[in-house]
Amino acid sequence: MKIAFYGSSLVSSYWNGAATYYRGLLRDLAARGHEITFYEPDAFERQQHRDMDPPDWAKSVVYAATEEALAKVLAEARNADVVVKASGVGVFDTELLQGVIRNAAPHAITIFWDVDAAATLDEMRDAADHPLRAALKQLDLVFTYGGGDPVVEAYEGFGARRCVPIYNALDPATHHPVAPDPRFAADLAFLGNRLPDREARVEEFFLKPAASLPERDFLIGGNGWQWKELPENVRHLGHVGTAEHNAFNCTPLAVLNVARDSMAQIGFSPATRVFEAAGAAACLITDAWEGIELFLTPDEEVLVARDGQDVAEHLRALTPERAKAIGEAALARVLAEHSYTLRGAQVDAILAEEAEQMRSAA
Repeated sequence: MKIAFYGSSLVSSYWNGAATYYRGLLRDLAARGHEITFYEPDAFERQQHRDMDPPDWAKSVVYAATEEALAKVLAEARNADVVVKASGVGVFDTELLQGVIRNAAPHAITIFWDVDAAATLDEMRDAADHPLRAALKQLDLVFTYGGGDPVVEAYEGFGARRCVPIYNALDPATHHPVAPDPRFAADLAFLGNRLPDREARVEEFFLKPAASLPERDFLIGGNGWQWKELPENVRHLGHVGTAEHNAFNCTPLAVLNVARDSMAQIGFSPATRVFEAAGAAACLITDAWEGIELFLTPDEEVLVARDGQDVAEHLRALTPERAKAIGEAALARVLAEHSYTLRGAQVDAILAEEAEQMRSAA
């Protein structure tokens, strides 16, 4: 099938945590014979911070953040068999959603792909005139990258015909064990941009343990932290491109995952960082959230912390030998059960099923 995908960015992970998710899924769908065009706006300096060249498995179309350019790329939706509007593009989101519905061919499968379902659902609860509310009944599918039954029930309650979680996963071609890099040496490392609905949890699960363990070394990567007061034993790196994620994950004794507030509350929403770390055979410490055991087994494949004190206690007890055993167990688990090959097969089967239903109804 020809897939027209309107998203934030495929070629840049700069302020764009969904990049790894897009790449893993779309690469697998392309390998299954789908012809993919990814449309992304030239916005937020992402094109100046590219961390990959346009791939050979998808056509990359970068358009100016103007109404004229938007109209031109939306017109191309009529040539596709599947038309996808992803959440959080950041430029003309409402116009993109309405344009996808308006321009899609009658036979096309139309999809809203939510990479931040907890936030989107909160927005819809707070605004009766939210544009997605009106659009849901006109769309064929909603895909989300997390959330489980709570998200499915909420979306269907808002009028979605069908909602299916397509979870984050591992692409072993891009995220895998590598040699340690001294630049990333630390007892605990955390990678994530500074965001309002994550900052308090980062303070609790990362900065509080750092302050309580002044003799240990902590490392934080991501945008925005340079403007925050940090303990003396915390080193800040700034943006870390995807090409360096493997070394970032492989080098420290342990790496930390901290969910955003909304994702932690709704549960069943593992971040891409979880699978990137596991794919590098890193020892992962994660804040507690419902559903973690569906992806990794606590105390065997991941260490789970209820608060900053738990993080500090995990670090005090953690030996290099145990860290290695946990990381290797996590790698084996995600390779077996949480690869983008499996996620791609899931999406491929759903698209085939939807297409067959449309043909039967015609």
